[in-house]
Amino acid sequence: MTNFTPIEALIGGAFIGIATSLFLFLNGKIFGISGIVSGLLKEFSLWRVLVITGLILGATTAHTVLQTPTTITTVPLPYLIIGGLLVGIGTKLGSGCTSGHGVCGNSRLSPRSMAATITFMLSGFVAAGLLNALGII
Repeated sequence: MTNFTPIEALIGGAFIGIATSLFLFLNGKIFGISGIVSGLLKEFSLWRVLVITGLILGATTAHTVLQTPTTITTVPLPYLIIGGLLVGIGTKLGSGCTSGHGVCGNSRLSPRSMAATITFMLSGFVAAGLLNALGII
């Protein structure tokens, strides 16, 4: 990794911790993106729309202000679509996503979240290794 920036990572991690803690304390809800998105797909909720909009605008603003390079992928679009669908299915089966389990669940010392985090991290390592060995990525 040639562009490792520990200060920016520390600041970003602190913001994530503060935001998820405030969300839990003020709303009594865990800040899991898959839960927020799936809830929005079931019925309209202004707060869910605002959270998703804030994530998009925050990332776009940070990219513009920090002038970070644009990532260009060489992975074919069908692989990206299939991967996205598999991630969606996995978050439904696992009762949450990385932000819900990895950040919020682990910080609450939830055994289910710890098991889920270990499982999806190991699965990701194996999948990336296999796809790399097959020349797909």
